[in-house]
This record gives sequence, structure tokens and C-alpha cells, in this order.
Amino acid sequence: MVPATPIIDQSIIDQSTIIMLAMPKAPPAQFYLPGQYQPDQSVGHLMNKVLSSILVQADAQLAPYKLTYVQWVPLYKLLMNEGQTAAQLARENAIDPAALNRSLNRLEIKGLIQRERSVQDRRVVHLRLTAAGRDVAQHVPSVLADVLNGHLQGFSHSEWTLMLQLLQRMLRNGEALKLRQPAVSTL
Repeated sequence: MVPATPIIDQSIIDQSTIIMLAMPKAPPAQFYLPGQYQPDQSVGHLMNKVLSSILVQADAQLAPYKLTYVQWVPLYKLLMNEGQTAAQLARENAIDPAALNRSLNRLEIKGLIQRERSVQDRRVVHLRLTAAGRDVAQHVPSVLADVLNGHLQGFSHSEWTLMLQLLQRMLRNGEALKLRQPAVSTL
């Protein structure tokens, strides 16, 4: 029996990752072999193509509001959790902080968001939707539901549930891989 992987810092690892790391290591999957790799059979390639299609369709439906992906994502995230900082949004959405700030500047010019300094720490700037921003952001969930449902046409409820479970499992596997990688020096 393979020994369980030790847990180093539980405070920064979510519960599902802790459970996964505590389980005995399974041998790595061997679905892909270097000499036989076919992009059209690659899970990563196909997920990227699906995501690209979703974003193109969402952008097209949000065009009347003059929003692009880099603009509607922060609006939607602020609708769900107002008061976040730019750093939090960038980190949670894997968006380059500089690119996100450019997008936030455009949203501020359009009058859709405003930046407010924290009263507790003047270095911290919270992001808030304006009334106009809230009106526009409220369209995003219905557009996303429409676009995602269109991409899932013909799927059964059990297939959709299974896909969600498999993608969540892949995410946990990816997090576990990241935690097992040695720290890289930036010197």
C-alpha cells in the first residue's frame, strides 16, 4: 500500500483538496502518450474550444450593452459579491491584474463601476457597481444560462451532472498537482 501524502498547510487548502491529498496516490493516468497525441482527442484542447465558443456567443449576446468578456466578467462577479478589490477579482478569475485594471478603467469611464477607498485601510480600493452597472450586470446571468443551455442541447440531466462532477474532479487533480510541484525560485 502506498503511504498517504502528508498535508503541509491546511489553512490554504480547500477541504476537497485536503481529502484528495490524504488519500493514497493513484498511479498517473496513461490516456495520452507522446507519440500518439492527437489534439482532436485532447480533453484540454476540446475544453478550450468549448470555452472559446461560449465566450464568443456570450459576447455576441452582450454586444447591445457594449460589453466584452473582459468587461462582463468583473460586472457579473461584482453583482454576485460587491466590494471586492481588483486584486481579488484578478486572482479569483485568473486574469492578468494589468489587463483587469484596463477593463475596470473602461467600466468606470462608462459609469458602470466606481472605486471606493476603504475606511479601514486607505491603500485598499473596493469596487462597487453603479445603478447603471447593476442594470447591465443583471443581464449577464440570463445570457450565460442561455449560452450554456445552448451548448448543452441534447444532454440529459444525468449527463450534465456527470460532466460537472468530472470537471470538478479534474480541477481537484490540477490543484493537487500544483501543490506537489516544488517551489520555483524567482531569483
